[in-house]
Amino acid sequence: MKFLGRIAAAFALLGGAVGCAVALLTVASIAGRSLASRPIAGDVELTQFGVALCISLCLPWCQLHGGNIIVDFFTQKAAPRTLRRLDGLGCLLVAVMMGLLAWRTAVGAVSVRAAGETTMILDLPMWISYAVLAPGLALAMSIALAQAAAHFSGRTSA
Repeated sequence: MKFLGRIAAAFALLGGAVGCAVALLTVASIAGRSLASRPIAGDVELTQFGVALCISLCLPWCQLHGGNIIVDFFTQKAAPRTLRRLDGLGCLLVAVMMGLLAWRTAVGAVSVRAAGETTMILDLPMWISYAVLAPGLALAMSIALAQAAAHFSGRTSA
């Protein structure tokens, strides 16, 4: 799990850098629009792409640290073994969801590349925006699988 944690940390740092770049792009475009009536062309396209990439890269870190929303109202008085099993099931379901998203995102990238789709303003290839999402989703899946195995084997506390 340490290896996955190091990769997740690197992804999160990269995601944070992308988020900061998107923020700077937005400020520059708004300033250009307000001060000189010259916004950055394609700023919305780049912002959409950057925010999606940022989220995808930060998901593994969130999963690693249990940052997802957990509703434990009904399980507050459950036994530790039951909680471990429920947490394991939750991790397994997250792994399945992330795996499906990674798979379909990769398939979508191949399909969009074959179709030759590009963005409207900047004429950037759309397949790239799909392809860069898959690694973050796949890493989140791997972390969730490792966590599910730990919960089911009892190697983690409730």
